[in-house]
Formats: sequence, structure tokens, C-alpha cells
Amino acid sequence: MEARDAAAGALVSSDGEKQTAKKSTAPKKDKAQTKSRMEQIFGFRKEDLTSWQNLVTLLNRPTDPASLGIFRCLFGLLMVIDITQERGLSHLDYKYLDGAPVCRFPLFNLLKPLPMDWMYLVYVVMFLGALGIMFGCFYRLSCLMFISSYWYVFFLDKTTWNNHSYLYGLIGFQLTLMDANRYWSIDGLRRPSIRNAHVPLWNYTLLRTQIFLVYFIAGVKKLDADWVEGYSMSYLAHHWLFDPFKVILPVELVSLLVIHGGGLVLDLSAGYLLFFDATRPYAIFFVSYFHCMNSQLFSIGMFPYTMLATSPLFCYFNWPRRFFSHFPAFCRVVLPFTSQEMQPSSSCVYPEVQSTSSERSETSTSVTKAPKMRLKHKLATIFTIIYIIEQLFLPYSHFITQGYNNWTNGLYGYSWDMMVHSRSHQHVKITYKDGKTGDIGYLNPGVFTQSRRWKDHGDMLKQYATCLSDLLPGYNITDPEIYFDIWVSINERFQQRIFDPRVDIVKADWSPFRPNMWLMPLLVDLSPWRTKFQEIEGSLDNQTEIVFIADFPGLHLENFVSEDLGNTSINVLQGQVKVEIVDEKKNYSLQSGEQMKVPAGAYHRVHTVSENPSCYMYIYVNTTEAALHENFTKLLELQERIRNGTETEPLPPELQPLAADDDQDESEVNVTDPIVRLFLKRQRRMKEVQKRREAGVLEKLERFAVKKYYTIRRGFLMTAIAMRNLAVGLPPMEQLTREVAFANMKAPQAEGNQDERLKDEVGHGEL
Repeated sequence: MEARDAAAGALVSSDGEKQTAKKSTAPKKDKAQTKSRMEQIFGFRKEDLTSWQNLVTLLNRPTDPASLGIFRCLFGLLMVIDITQERGLSHLDYKYLDGAPVCRFPLFNLLKPLPMDWMYLVYVVMFLGALGIMFGCFYRLSCLMFISSYWYVFFLDKTTWNNHSYLYGLIGFQLTLMDANRYWSIDGLRRPSIRNAHVPLWNYTLLRTQIFLVYFIAGVKKLDADWVEGYSMSYLAHHWLFDPFKVILPVELVSLLVIHGGGLVLDLSAGYLLFFDATRPYAIFFVSYFHCMNSQLFSIGMFPYTMLATSPLFCYFNWPRRFFSHFPAFCRVVLPFTSQEMQPSSSCVYPEVQSTSSERSETSTSVTKAPKMRLKHKLATIFTIIYIIEQLFLPYSHFITQGYNNWTNGLYGYSWDMMVHSRSHQHVKITYKDGKTGDIGYLNPGVFTQSRRWKDHGDMLKQYATCLSDLLPGYNITDPEIYFDIWVSINERFQQRIFDPRVDIVKADWSPFRPNMWLMPLLVDLSPWRTKFQEIEGSLDNQTEIVFIADFPGLHLENFVSEDLGNTSINVLQGQVKVEIVDEKKNYSLQSGEQMKVPAGAYHRVHTVSENPSCYMYIYVNTTEAALHENFTKLLELQERIRNGTETEPLPPELQPLAADDDQDESEVNVTDPIVRLFLKRQRRMKEVQKRREAGVLEKLERFAVKKYYTIRRGFLMTAIAMRNLAVGLPPMEQLTREVAFANMKAPQAEGNQDERLKDEVGHGEL
């Protein structure tokens, strides 16, 4: 029986030993019979860890390159696809806006994007590197091309950082140091000496440990109280993917047990279950189901598919040989090797076995000499140990990078705290003050930037304020002071300020190694109110909206109530506030449990005058939306009566379009009433959405393929234009305009006004 391919330490399998042993069957049989229980389960002996020499021998043990070669190919393919999409090749010109006044958020302020055409060249290098990794062609060079350009683009924009993008860079770095081109590679065809040659065990150890840590630390991070209590991702329970669970469970339990409980258990256990033979099939099934669901729940690009590609790494190293051996013989010309014969490799440590004979006996015995251990084997072992320690340390290194600690700790994107926190922003105000004249004005939130992530991170807020202070003098604002008033709710808590609105962020001190002094504390003491929130929201009708606010003593919220919002009131839940009606110049004091109405179409200020933070809620009805909904209901009833012939009264001219065929274009129907126009537009939209949802599998695949084709097409055409510009210079502007217009061509169903585009489901990005 083969040893079980599992270990949390060396992560080894008996495959390597079996394939490097002598071909004689008798020694194998004797050896298998003497294996300890530990070796049968974990694939290595206790003695392998008792000395430095034994550890080096273990981690450099010759192993089958097949599984590593298949993973290399899959990873390269996924990165080729990822570069055109999540890395941004298809919209590179929109992302970097060459020459425009744009505020950027690099890791280091000195790091700047290259001119547009040169940025396209960076992406070409990255693309060719990923392609070379996939085919195993000029492997080391391809890996260096990929990771150098990838990490440059990664460090260039912190607003796009997330855990899976960080993981891609780590895997690319690991592959650079590995011998992943020993199996099913062009390099193997070019250099027969490396074709189907052994790889050292540490190649697998590093990748397996990395994936184990992704799962396990993600599970440890989910031991957070907000996740365990079901507040982090509660909105997911309403997604159609969880409809089967809602047949037997209410939505609240689906959120608590399936989403939060199931996610916690899966992350904590997946890494362990993948290691052991007995549990691996079940683990692969559940993690595959989990990642397939994630591909539909979140807009996270190739991450689910990359994680799917890592699962076979935990199987026996020679699984591709077994798998491809079942294919017909005529297919094997282009398929990977199925032969079990492998070449030795200088990257591995081989024990030397010498046969001797005794003078008194004709029986032959085997004497094992010390393995040929070189410096590179020791360095590989040292690197493996240091890398694993570093990956264990980084997710908990927040005591060093204190400047990046906000309400969540650390330099986001490398801590594996995936989906643990969800945020909603109720109010963002940017105030500037002219340092010379004292004039005060307001900026549109997000001006000079395409990102919205700066609102949650102090380091980005500092970069944004510095950038604004450099740009505003061009608009006759001298020595500007910049103040931010940002209200955030994290994991369904009160909306509260995240940064001190009284601090000029331009002059504010910030260091990556010191706590951010203008960060407002998260009011965790008020977290138990979330249960009360659910009760209050459950008691309201569908037309009534509610917003929960918490504020600090000495501060005030300035708010404007739109005329669309009727019957708006402030209800105090805790503390004491003073409501100032600006136009009336009147103040009203409210205690806990008291409420008052605030006028629509006017400003008011809510001052917290108690010693402790105040909590209150706005309750309002969107009267315009409610009236529109009522009108739509009446029009729908009238349209149904017209179509089934029960409407006997003649229609006035403004309602006659209701009798028109749904297939008629809006331009063909003379619609004079704006309410009727909105109603007909809504009906067409709902009909199109229903049609798309009920479409067959082939139609959905065709629609998906067409969309991806035009996305990738634009990336390659714009890249070709940029490469031509670098080679021969810019063409005349008219020619360049025509070329870009041709690259921007969209699929027929995607043409038209952006507002008219339909989406089947609401997309969720990684938070």
C-alpha cells in the first residue's frame, strides 16, 4: 500500500520514494512492510526531522514532476486570461488616463505609471511571461518577465489590492524558483536533459503550504465575532444561489448557518482535509462547489478557477500520468507523458545504494552511502523554511504597519481576511479652505480619481489630500486645507465617522509605523444595537426607509433633507442631541426616546451634546418613489385590462401607448406622458431580464463568449496601436481616432446608451 500523501510539515508522498527506489520488487516490498505508522500517514519518518542533513535530504527528495507541470500550465493559462480582464489590459487607457490630472495611490509615492504606450508594453511583457509559463517556454525568463511586470503594476495602485491578486504574485514568485518546466513543456522538447526529470520535494511543499495557509488563515480570520454572529455577509442570503437552502431554512438561518457557519468550517478544515487520502475526495468536492459559487457571487476574476487548479496539487504527484494513460493512443502525441520512467535531476538529493557481498555468505546486501548534498540544496531548504515562517508572520504583522491599521488591521490584501468585513457609506463630504483668503468650498467626492477605496484607508486619504492640495492651486485656491467627513457602517453597525473631520489631512502627520492619530475609534460598544436594528426594520413597511447614526461628543452632522423625502423624523436611541434648523435659526433638545420631524428642502444640524456618543435614527418615506410605484401599479393593472379585453372605457391620448406591442421600439410609439414613458421602459427592461434568465445554456454561453470576445479584442487592438506608436511614432490624429473607434466596437446587443444596458444580477465585488 502506498503511503498517504499528506502532511502539514514536509507535505510529502511515498510516490517520490517509490519512483527513486531500485527497480527490484523485493526491496520495495520489504521497505513497505517496515514503514512506521507515521510514514504511512504523513509520508515521512520522525527521523527525517531530527537533523539538518535529514531535513535537507527530505525537502530535496526526488519527486514526480507531473502534477507540478500541469499546475504550471493551468496557472499560466489563467494569468493570460486575467491580464486582459482584472489586471486591466482591456481598459488600460481608461485606467491610467495619460496626461490627465489624476490622483493615484501607489505603495510608494515615488512610484509613477509610465506613459500610456509604455504601460501597454509593460502589459505585453506580463502577457508574454504568462504565456511562457503556460507553455514552459524559456521558463525562467518567462517567470521573471511575468513577476517583474506583475509586481510593478500591483504596487502601482493600492486601490486594486486584494488577497487573490497578492496570491497570484506569490505563486508567480514561487514558480520562478521551481523546476516546473520538467513536464509537458516546450523547454523539455528543446532540452531533452530536463524532459520528465525529477523535481525536489520542496517545490510541492511550498505550493501546498501556501494554499493551506490561504484556507486556514482565512478561517482563523473568520473567528471574528461579526462573522460568527452572521453580520459580515448577510446580504448574500438573498442571492439565487442559496434558494435551495431557503426551501428548508429561513433567510436568517441561511445567512448564519450556511454562509457564515459553512464558510468558517470550510476554510478551517479544507487545508487539512486535502492532505489526507481518506478525506481528499470529499474536500475536493466541497472546495470545488465553494469556488464555483464564489465565481457567481463575486466579481473576483480568475481567483475561483485558480483555487480549483491548486486542488490537484494535494493528490499523488503522478496523478496526470494515471489520468492521461486512459486516453486513446493516437491522442498521446500531444498529451503529457504517461511513462513512469523519469530522469535524475541535479536539483534533487539521491541516496547512493551500493551492492556488496560478504566473504562468508553469498547473500547480497545494500549499504546506503551519504547523499550527495550541495550548497544549492541547503539554500533551497533555508529558503523554504524562511518563506513559510514569513507567510505565517505577515498576516499578523499589524503591530509593525500600524499606520495602515484602520477599523481593520494591516496593509489590506495580504492577511487572507477575505469577506470578513462589509461596508456601506452614507455620507462623504470634502471641504477645502483657501489658506490665503479663508474661503471655504466643497469638492465632489471622488474628484480627480476613479477609485472609491480611499474613503476607508488613512494612508490613501493622506495621498488623496496631498494630491488635491497640488491640483487645487490650478483653480485659484491657494495653500488649500482639506477636510474629510466620511460616514461608514461596517458589518451593519451604526453609520459613524471614520476620520476626524476637524483635521486638515494635508498637514496631518502620517507614518506607516505609527498609529493614525486622526482615525476615529470604531464604536464597538454599540454593536449589540444591531439586533434592535433588525427588529425596527422588520416593523416598517416597504415604503419607509431608515438610517442609524452614531456620533461623538462635540461633533455635529449637517444634513439636507430632499423634498422627495416626506415625513422625515429623528428618533434618539441613546444620549442627548440638539437639532438646529438652519433656516429657522431654532434649536431643539432631544433626549433618549424622544423624536421630532425635520423640514424637507432645508438644512439642519444634529449636535451631540451628551458626554458619551449619541445614537439616533432617521426615518423617512421617499414620497416621489412611493407615488411613482403607485402610478406604476395602476398603469400595470390598466395594461392588463387592455390586453385581456376587459377595459371598456376609451383611453386618453397619453395612455394609448399602453396598448402598443411590447416589441415596438420607443421611437415608433408617441409617448407624451413622462410617467408612461418610464413605465414602458421599465416593462421592456423587465421583459428583457426575464428573457435572459430563461435563456438556454447555449444562449447564455454564446452571450458570455461574445462579451468576452469584445473585451479581449479591445485589449489586443489597443495594445497593437500602442506598439505601433512606440515603433514608428504617432499617426495623424484622424487615423488614430478611427483606430480607437474600431477597437471600441461592441457587440450588437451591447451598443446604445449605457443607461439602457441590462444586467441579470447585481454584482458584488470583493470587500
